[in-house]
Formats: sequence, structure tokens, C-alpha cells
Amino acid sequence: MNKFSMKLRRITSSWSGPALFLYLLFFANSIIAQLQPVITSKIDTTNIKIGEQLHFTVTVEADSTAQVFFPEGQTFSPLETVEAFKTDTTRKKDRITLQKIYALTQFDSGSYVLPAQRIEINGAGFFTDSLKVDVATVPVDTVNQKMYDIKPLISVQKSNSAFWKIFLIVLLIAGIAGGLIYWFIFRKKPLTEEEKVALLPPYDRALLELKRLENSKYLIQDKYKVYYSELTAIVRSYLEEEVHISAMESTTRELIQKLELLRDAGELTLQDNTIKQFEKILQTADLVKFARSKPLTSVAEQDRKAIEEIVVKTKEALPEPTEEDLLEQEEYQEVIAQKKRKKKIISIVSAAAIVLLVSLGGLITYLGPSYVWDTMTGHPTKTLLEGEWVSSSYGYPPIIVETPEVLVRQQVKLPPDSKANIKELQAFMYRSEKGLLTIGTTSTTLNKPEEPDFNQVVEQILQNFEDQGAKNIITKQEEFVTVSGVKGIKVFGRGKFTLPNSKELVSGQYTIILFGGNGFQQQLILSWLDKDTYAEEIVNRIIGSLEVKTEA
Repeated sequence: MNKFSMKLRRITSSWSGPALFLYLLFFANSIIAQLQPVITSKIDTTNIKIGEQLHFTVTVEADSTAQVFFPEGQTFSPLETVEAFKTDTTRKKDRITLQKIYALTQFDSGSYVLPAQRIEINGAGFFTDSLKVDVATVPVDTVNQKMYDIKPLISVQKSNSAFWKIFLIVLLIAGIAGGLIYWFIFRKKPLTEEEKVALLPPYDRALLELKRLENSKYLIQDKYKVYYSELTAIVRSYLEEEVHISAMESTTRELIQKLELLRDAGELTLQDNTIKQFEKILQTADLVKFARSKPLTSVAEQDRKAIEEIVVKTKEALPEPTEEDLLEQEEYQEVIAQKKRKKKIISIVSAAAIVLLVSLGGLITYLGPSYVWDTMTGHPTKTLLEGEWVSSSYGYPPIIVETPEVLVRQQVKLPPDSKANIKELQAFMYRSEKGLLTIGTTSTTLNKPEEPDFNQVVEQILQNFEDQGAKNIITKQEEFVTVSGVKGIKVFGRGKFTLPNSKELVSGQYTIILFGGNGFQQQLILSWLDKDTYAEEIVNRIIGSLEVKTEA
């Protein structure tokens, strides 16, 4: 038995029954009061201006072992939470004091009730007091400051940044490929020694090759066959190019006969001893190449000198070209140059086409043919999807949603039979001019504080679809919950809808999401073309961003 129990026993041992009962009742109540949590709440001001912040403070005093959970998110509606500050904790013996401060604001003037907030302590709920807050408008000096009309909405051309990025990538790939093709194919490369020799006139080339043969080591290395093969090839090539006879494929006898015919015809003024000397050298070369004959080194060197003289005499024996010949040669050279230019242009165009096709093929393989085609042709819903989106609040009670275009306020004329139930209806809408994509919101306040009839609302919307020409509408329904936990109803399905400014029916889909409460209702209406994947992405993004305020 502890000291407290012994003391209590000594004090009460001499008391009568009624006195003891009263003491125990008072003592038990004081202990229970100490164990019960104490919750207080306050605001630093009850009057603010539009957009000004107030501080709402909640203080909880409880046992040190208690688990306390403060409200989170937008639970202060119609006031908006700007910031929830970190919880301040103070301990004193076996008691703990927790203090949580919230910064709240409101952007519409009027009197608002800050609702009671639920504080969860050890699984049990405790509520703060509700408080009244007055929001005053900011006075505007209309005397000294000139007032202007509200500017109307203007259409802004959408950015095609995604298309230009892809286009620039294609150009970059084409530029790199074109640079490689130019470097390896069309670039004027430095000529090798062999190429420089090949570009010389036949006469100069023959003399240069004969000089090289003189400086060769064929005779020292006992390569007579190679020596005479090159010697005869040099002179035959010269005759074929300069004299225009088929010397490379002719036998020794045939070549001599052709030279004699040209001499007899007066087209080649060579002497008989020159032709006979040439014939003798060719015969020696045939013996070396085919009979493995091996002449003296001095004879081989003399034959080379003789061939050099024959080349010189042949050059001198050729008649001077006439003016007609020169003109024909000039025309011929021009034709050759045109053919070369045409061939080069065809090569460049073909290379560019190949680069573009390869680049386009790579993009199609990576992105898909439909995506590339839609990018090149500027698909309307794809342009909307990849453009700059806008997040805004529409109507009252507000509907907060992110859309690819700003929704425009619609002038709605209520039928006479609806005015008895509807106090105010605010509608906003965007409708694509080139497709079925439609985005609309409506916020309705009722004259009576009653729950809206969602079935009647859905029937009215579907009836509007039919009045606009829609047919074969299929309807499904399920529960919908926003990210913040607000519950609503989702109605969706398919049907045949009319395109803008047309009576043509196309397959489409629609989604209607409804929220509501005591005296108000909110709607988000979407419709889009069936099998339009870009529109489906737009719709999913819009629905994912949807938030509503449920306080009218």
C-alpha cells in the first residue's frame, strides 16, 4: 500500500458514511477532470479584407501518452487554407500541450462561419467551436483613379513547340548525315600521285611514265618481262588516246597495219623507218613476254629511248586540229560537264532523300507512324494536349479544374419553370472547332436548401444531347471521389453525336461528373471523339485534376 492510500485511509477512517461518500465523489471528479483532454480554439481576428489572412489556433492539453491528430487539407471551407504551421509541443510532468496554427483566407466578401474542426484523440473525436468571420471588400478610389472596362478574352495562337522540337531533331540528323556524305563522297579530296598523272594530257603522261620506267629497278632485278610489258602498255595507251586507234587489244601486226593505213591516208605523217623501228621493238617485247627471251640490258635501255622518240615523232606527225575540231571538242567538253553536273545534283538529291527517309523511318519506329503523321499535320487534340494548360476556378460554388484552354463563360437563359427552383446558374465551356471535344462546367445555387435530384439532372443533360442530334446514347453510372475525398456521381457512356456546324453523326464518348449538397449542385461535362487517343489523355488529365468546394 502506497503513502497516498495510507493517508487517505487515515483521513476517512473516522468519517461517517455520507461524509465519506461526498469526499470520494469530489475526489474522483477531480481526477477524471485531470485525465480528460482540454481543447480550446481561437482566431486572431474576426474581420479581414479580401485576400487577407487570419490565424486560427487550436490548443490541446492531454495526457502525455495520448495520440492527437489535427485536421489536414481544405477542411475549413468556405475559408481556404493557406498554410498549416508545425505543431508546437510543451510537456509538463505527465501532461502535454499541443498547439496548431492555421493561416486561412477568403477571396469573396461576406460573412462566413468557420466550421467546427474535429480533433481525434486516442481514436475519439472532439470538436472545436465554430466561429464567425466577416470578409470586407477593399475600397476602391473611383474619384481619383480612372475606371476601365474589362477587356474581352482574346484568342492566342497555340504553341507548336513539340512539333518544332521533333522537326529540329530531324534537321539535326539530316545535317549530320549530309555532312558525312559530303565529307566522304562529294568533298574534293587531295589527289594522289597516280591521280595527278592520270589527269595529264596523253603526250605528257606518256613521257612522264617513260621517265619513271627509266628510273625503275626492273632491269637490275632481272624483271625484263615487267619492263617490256609496261613499255608497250605506255606507247599503246598513248596511241589509243592520241591517234584514236584500238591499240591495247591489237596484236603487233594489227597495230602496225593500222599505223600504215593512217600514213597512206595522210592522217599520220610517220616515216617508214619509224614504223619499222616500232615494229621491231614490239616483236622484241613479244619474245620477252611469251618466249622468255632475255635481251641485253643495253638493248632494253635503247628500246625505251626509241619508244620515247616514237612518241615525240607521233605527236609531231599528227595534223593540227581545225577550227571545227576545236568547236566539236569544246561542245563535247560542255556536254561532259553538263552530265557531271547533272550526276552530282542527282547524287545530292538522292543522298538528301535517303537521309530524310532514314530520319523519318527512325522517328516512325520510335514514336509510331500515327504520332509522326499527327505531328506533321497538326492534329487538333494532339496540339491541345501538348500545349500550355491552365488551372482555374469556375463558378460558385467553385469547380477547380485544369484544362488545355480557358473555359469561357456562357450566357444561360433559364426557362420560366426552372426559375422557381434555381437561384443562379453559372456555366463555362470550351468546344473544339475541328472535333467533338467539349469541356463544360456548371455551378448552380438553388432557391431552397435541399439536396439536388441527380437523376433528374442527368436526364436533362441527356435530353440536351438528343435535342442537339445525338442518338443511340448508352449510359453507365458509378461513384466518383476526388483527390481530396469529395464524393460525387460519374455518369459515362457512348453514342452518336453531331460535329460542330454539321449534321454528320460520329461515334463519341461522354462523361458527366456531378457533386452537390444542401442548396447547390456542380457538374463537369466532357465529350470527345471515339478512338481519339489524344482526347482520351486530355479527359483523363482533366478528371485527375478535378476539385470542388462543397460549401455553398
